[in-house]
Amino acid sequence: MESILYGIGVGPGDPELMTLKALRCIRESNVIILPSKPKEECYAYQIVKKVYPQIEEKEIACLPFPMLKDKEKLMKAHNEIYDRIAGYLAEEKKVAFLTIGDPCVYSTYSYIHTRVAEKGGRAVIINGVPSFCAASAALGISLGDNKDEIHIIPASYDIQHTLELKGTRIYMKAGEKLAELKKALLEHEPEKYEVYAVSNCGMDNEKITTGISELDEKSGYLTVVLVKEKKF
Repeated sequence: MESILYGIGVGPGDPELMTLKALRCIRESNVIILPSKPKEECYAYQIVKKVYPQIEEKEIACLPFPMLKDKEKLMKAHNEIYDRIAGYLAEEKKVAFLTIGDPCVYSTYSYIHTRVAEKGGRAVIINGVPSFCAASAALGISLGDNKDEIHIIPASYDIQHTLELKGTRIYMKAGEKLAELKKALLEHEPEKYEVYAVSNCGMDNEKITTGISELDEKSGYLTVVLVKEKKF
């Protein structure tokens, strides 16, 4: 059996948004990698479990990625996780690394994918529905029309330089920085924008708000904020 690493996006939260390909690859895999601990607190695991309860019968490895900005410590942690996964691949196993949303958008999976590919291993990305697309659908609005620009921004970093961007701004995983983001939006020509937020999109506790004043600073990590330029 040929070893392979699948980086599988399971979508933003609604299990019905999982792709058939994602489900097939999970079924075919010997080992399931979860980037958090314990498995009960892994969003991706809970999404899959609702449509494929047999996942509990698989060999599951919880390999949490630390949220560090120290490059040396982060590299050490990534190398340790890679070594664990490389061990499974050396045993000619099929390994499924689950990630919420899409593995191509701000995903920890990319660090492992790159290492496996550099070492000559086989790594394949299985796309999932991105959270901002699902959020747009939940709001019933488009992200962009005609010549509108669409900007995807990691809200956990400095966002001041993004305030001048035209079109639609999508602030990903904004929960921990919502207070800062809200203050910045209020101070920067708020009359020119329509502001929406979707937290836990597709999950049972999904929450939708409209307007800057309604942004909930305690809405949590899985919050997507959409800022659309008004058409005058």
